[in-house]
Amino acid sequence: MEKRVFLAILLSFVVLAGYQAFFAPPPAPAPVVTLPPQAPSASPAPVESTTPAPPPPSAVALVGDTVARDIVVETDVLHIVFSTSGATVKSWQLKRYLDYGEALDLVPHDVPDSFPRPFTMATNDPALSKTLATALFKPSADKLTLGSAPGTLTFEYRDASGLTASKRFYFQQEGKPYVVKVEAAVDVAGASRPVTLLSGAALGLGYTPDGSRTVPARGIQFHDGSVQRLATSALQKQSRYEGEMKFAGVEDPYFLNAALPGTEKIAVEYSPISLPVKDDPKGRTRSFVAYAVSVPGPLSLQFFLGPKDFDILRSVDPRLELVRAIDFGIFSWLVVPLLQALKWINQYTGNYGWSIVALTVFINLVIFPLRHRSMVSMRKMQAIQPEMKAIQDRFAKYKLTDPERQKMNTEMMALYKQKGVNPASGCVPMLLTLPVLFAFYAMLSAAIELRGAPFMGWIHDLSRHDPYYVTPFLMAGTMLWQQWMMPSTADPIQKRMFMLMPVIFLVSFLWAPSGLVIYWLVSNLLAIAQQALTNRLIGAPVRPVPAPRRVASGSNSGGRKS
Repeated sequence: MEKRVFLAILLSFVVLAGYQAFFAPPPAPAPVVTLPPQAPSASPAPVESTTPAPPPPSAVALVGDTVARDIVVETDVLHIVFSTSGATVKSWQLKRYLDYGEALDLVPHDVPDSFPRPFTMATNDPALSKTLATALFKPSADKLTLGSAPGTLTFEYRDASGLTASKRFYFQQEGKPYVVKVEAAVDVAGASRPVTLLSGAALGLGYTPDGSRTVPARGIQFHDGSVQRLATSALQKQSRYEGEMKFAGVEDPYFLNAALPGTEKIAVEYSPISLPVKDDPKGRTRSFVAYAVSVPGPLSLQFFLGPKDFDILRSVDPRLELVRAIDFGIFSWLVVPLLQALKWINQYTGNYGWSIVALTVFINLVIFPLRHRSMVSMRKMQAIQPEMKAIQDRFAKYKLTDPERQKMNTEMMALYKQKGVNPASGCVPMLLTLPVLFAFYAMLSAAIELRGAPFMGWIHDLSRHDPYYVTPFLMAGTMLWQQWMMPSTADPIQKRMFMLMPVIFLVSFLWAPSGLVIYWLVSNLLAIAQQALTNRLIGAPVRPVPAPRRVASGSNSGGRKS
């Protein structure tokens, strides 16, 4: 039984290591994509119009701005900077989320001019698209300060060639602060043209200055009834998708830039991008994914550019389809209630570290009866160990395939029944805590509530590893203490193998989120306290006298005379 328990624990941590590798792979460099200014490769070919394309317009602007300038939109949660050149976005800062001490900007910086900015408008004619990307649009206001109120910003352009273009941005409609509705139209001489909106490179910095491991940006869409996450390798095989999509765009672990077409059919094309980090002595690259959305005529779509916060996404989409953009993995059924419970506790503690401690205490209280039964069962197993060993020795000469070997199992089960021992009960608490462990890991890796959340002392971000590795070593120490206290039925070789488990845990948890290590450390301390209480209640381990070994018939001792 001890061998099976050890193999189960070892297999569980092989699964944990694979799970950690799945959720936190090292950034893989994407192939470099060079996009020409006039026709970005991220732009899908819009539906062709039957109207013949006019020659490249070079007429004087009749409606437009005189010089390229910035238009600022301020809300309670956003600081947005538009440019009248192309009516595009230069900056989209989230005021409530910091990135290395400054408000996080979803628009990458230091991107070459050959790459389009967010909300660049294009159509099915390269010359027209080039004009639209550089035209000076006339804004409806020089600045919008909205607070929490809704507002609208309009950009218009018209020239003597008959080209007319407009964009209208609706902010904070229906109390959704991170959603903007965009209406865009292009026509030439009164004939409507297909419209494509380009996202530009997304999202954020594209790398981590401190060199920590992270999941690079990737395409994401809700298509054919499921969420599809499109890594670089997948986009190299297929970059264009069409049809009805609940959402489509680009994600990183904590933020989302996506179109929300609802039931409208659209065409989406993705393009991976890799750029060198400016003035970086290590020669690192930045990885992005650009996407473009096309419709056959004037465009009217909502876009979400903000945090992957469960409550925020649920307010945008009550059907919870957008919530699935948060990558909680296969344990999402457990992660969601854990996260909701953690947020509820945090209302009272005001510190997510202490909230994790409180939630850990509650979880251990729930499994207290099962753990107690497990400890009592292990104590009983320890008491009958000499009798089990005697049975095993009597059948050791038979091969595993020998029918006589089955009698050993029959006698062992009879012994378990006689002594009231359930050999599987010792594994139950471990099997129950492992899904919680995996769920905690998924929550700490994907829940934006814990991004940058401090605990105390040197732990300033529960979603990142302990910078001084103090808590992993404390956790390994508590595991050694726990093993020393628990009764064991293992032989000396198996005991030495069990002593390797704290080392395996230590190596596995060195780079794990500090919040996860705190959870496991507190769980170990509670288990130690419970083991001490159990030892006090049921007494010290019994040291039974080894059972006499049976002497086989026909042996030399049987024929010896006194």
